[in-house]
Amino acid sequence: MENMGKKKPRPRRSFTPEFKAEIVELCRCGDRSVGQVAKDFDLTETAVRDWIRQSEVDAGERDGLTGDECEELARLRRENRRLREDVEVLKRATAFFAKETR
Repeated sequence: MENMGKKKPRPRRSFTPEFKAEIVELCRCGDRSVGQVAKDFDLTETAVRDWIRQSEVDAGERDGLTGDECEELARLRRENRRLREDVEVLKRATAFFAKETR
């Protein structure tokens, strides 16, 4: 009785770029609304709208980062974080060896 009215969170799913493109195309052809396409394929309307928005960015129809640019940005951020961690380790090692040689 405690969980009445609360939806159980959906497990996170991933979809191929091809599947997303097909869903976007279905929405663009105009036979069904975005909401109806989402319902027909058991997707969230928010996810479908995000896919449409991203396809417009990728096609140059809307401002924003393309999918490739987003991937590159994420990769560069990971690399930057790793390099910062490496620098911190080297600083500590340098300080340690500086004490040892005195």
